[in-house]
Amino acid sequence: MRDIKELSLLELECFLTDLNQPKYHARQIFSWIYKKFIIDFDLMSDLPVALRQRLKESFFITSIKLEKQQSAKDGTEKFLFKLSDNNFIEAVIIPAKGRVTACISSQVGCKFACTFCASGIKGFKRNLTHLEIIEQLLLLKNKFSGGAITHIVFMGTGEPLDNYDFVLKAIRLINSKDCFGIGARRITISTCGIIPGIKRLEEEDLQIELSISLHSADEDIREQIVPVDRKYPLKELMRICKEYIRATRRQITFEYILIAGLNSSLQDAQKLVRILSGLRLVKVNLIPANPVKELNIAPPGKLEILLFQDTLKKAGIPVTLRRQRGQDIDASCGQLRLKYEK
Repeated sequence: MRDIKELSLLELECFLTDLNQPKYHARQIFSWIYKKFIIDFDLMSDLPVALRQRLKESFFITSIKLEKQQSAKDGTEKFLFKLSDNNFIEAVIIPAKGRVTACISSQVGCKFACTFCASGIKGFKRNLTHLEIIEQLLLLKNKFSGGAITHIVFMGTGEPLDNYDFVLKAIRLINSKDCFGIGARRITISTCGIIPGIKRLEEEDLQIELSISLHSADEDIREQIVPVDRKYPLKELMRICKEYIRATRRQITFEYILIAGLNSSLQDAQKLVRILSGLRLVKVNLIPANPVKELNIAPPGKLEILLFQDTLKKAGIPVTLRRQRGQDIDASCGQLRLKYEK
């Protein structure tokens, strides 16, 4: 049995022609799956019953299963998915005013072991295929009744630029008018700073958003928080970012996790101002750390957070402060999966 999502619209039309079925049924099937998020052939009510039966005999729509769903008081919903090889991945739905963001995974586990993230605690297992990536969206919308998914962020388990080919293949499907039809500017790749991936992304004809996990303007501290800094040092990363902005004319968002006692002081904020002062089209997203027991981290106090934010604002650097979401359901990357794999 074959995954129907492997077929392009043209390939599905050819399959139907071989069955002596009208080609227009292919667009109906695509609409059911990618626009209406229906993952059961029996529910495709405008298809002939005999065709529905033949589709069931020839194809499946999803290979991953929902293992657990948790809802937070703030409306955030976390999903644990079980893959066909019994591995687990996570995804999160984050509703906000005027938008619904799906945070999805790109790998099973992670190689890069950032100190604030639970995703890499048990190491890296494998890449997700582009079909497994988009299946997350199908299941998320199928199980979430709070409105249409408007934005996609690759900020779940794994490093997207370490799974470059499958992630970009998934993004092209997500962006395609024949599939999900979500605009490129509503799709964000978040990376810990994989320089070769950033350089490849610079050449893509896609206006997607790029987010980089910076977390410190001090090389020694950043190396503690983001160990990949040993391979791709901060100075070289900032040079590539400048090149990326010049070539694409696209803004880069620098993610900055505020961790008490490590990178959240006034001096840390002033160092950040200095390294960003030569860059155009940047903004900083400050994120108070989600407490993770296994990693022994916690956010700084409110006053320290506001002082850090104010220092950036006074220097003319666009800055946002992300509201902590889903703390009562372990919404930080990898936390729910970690519980199931113990």
